[in-house]
Amino acid sequence: MKFEELKSKGLNKKYNVTIAAADFEAAVNKKLEEVAKTAKMPGFRAGKLPKGMIEQRYRPSVLGEVLDDMVRDATNQLFEETKIRPAVAPDIKLDKFEDGKDITFEVETEVLPNIELGDFSKISLTKLTAKVPAEEVEKAVKYMAESRRETVKVEEDRAAQKGDVAVIDFVGSIDGVEFEGGKGNAYPLELGSNSFIPGYEDQLIGHKAGETVEVKATFPKEYHAKNLAGKEALFVTTIKEIRAYKEAEINDELAKAMGAKDVADLKAKIEARIAEDYEDAAHMKLKRALLDALDKAYNFEVPQKLIDAEYDAIAKQYQAAKAQGRLDEEDKKRDEKDILAEYKEIALRRVKLGLLLSEIGTKANLTLTADDINKAMFAEAKRYPGQEQMVLNYYMKNKEALEALRAPAFEEKIIDHILSLAKVENKEVSVAELYDFSDDKKAV
Repeated sequence: MKFEELKSKGLNKKYNVTIAAADFEAAVNKKLEEVAKTAKMPGFRAGKLPKGMIEQRYRPSVLGEVLDDMVRDATNQLFEETKIRPAVAPDIKLDKFEDGKDITFEVETEVLPNIELGDFSKISLTKLTAKVPAEEVEKAVKYMAESRRETVKVEEDRAAQKGDVAVIDFVGSIDGVEFEGGKGNAYPLELGSNSFIPGYEDQLIGHKAGETVEVKATFPKEYHAKNLAGKEALFVTTIKEIRAYKEAEINDELAKAMGAKDVADLKAKIEARIAEDYEDAAHMKLKRALLDALDKAYNFEVPQKLIDAEYDAIAKQYQAAKAQGRLDEEDKKRDEKDILAEYKEIALRRVKLGLLLSEIGTKANLTLTADDINKAMFAEAKRYPGQEQMVLNYYMKNKEALEALRAPAFEEKIIDHILSLAKVENKEVSVAELYDFSDDKKAV
């Protein structure tokens, strides 16, 4: 095989590749010999067909198969001999093929840049930290207590008020006809919870136990049951009982129900959990600062096709969010051209830092271990409080989902490696400053 460089401009490389006709013919003959071993035709035993008949019947199909194989192998050999590292799948151009003549085709590709790594110990970063305020712990304990509050029957002769629980029987109808799902018995409804359709709960406030109230309310236009959406209904509602919440008690009994020894232990556990959340936020901000420092310190050419692919992915997400009405308020006010221009910068940054981190991981001989995957899996489960075991089971049973954790887990390992070499100083700040993640769209 012969290789001739046609173009070398930046990361763009173009070569002319020639496969000698004799080499191609030898490969075709070898393939025909393999076919001949199993080929069958009436009147001949398997593997006993005459060579001329094999040529006539199978050569046309073998030519295409061998051509594909040799072009692929020649391209791989080109990359090996020139030490090219393709950034994307190469473009291969074969204008024509003539049996018996040399095969010539062009290979054009963008290559990965050569990145010279610097001394990471010269990177100086500040890690923001925050202490857990005592009032945050108290607020969490109070929330736990209130979530377990019980109700007691209101014995005094008074009307229902917001915050009470009205135990009701109700029958709903539209134009005098009862509808499915519109009936309930002894249903405990917290007034002011907005758990029923708009306007329903407000009409029970001011009425006493034993009263029957005709409640008129309109189903929302986007109500899930299409036959009810936007329609006004009449609910004949009887208040059987009014109940009020008992004052939330914070005691050792509550603590034990929450898995702690006593109130002091419960508060310590809550403080530790909040501190973990603060540490996660601190790490995210430190990672951002590191990526900003790396982006500023390194300047190298980035394959345009990788940038285009990343930009297309971001732009599609934006267009999908726009179509579904899920754009944030800030983006709704901005000109779309400005937004898309910003996304191009974000795409460049992401690809650049992705290539840099990959090079760092390779040069440092970092590999992903089972412990790294487990760490990533537990970190993901932590994002869903109360559903941790369900998330873990999902990853354990879903190999594709588990595989999807590998890339971000490896990135975290590389980030941790760099941080272990960099100079990192701690700085205590307020909780509000710690959680200030403005301008976070550019993060990798």
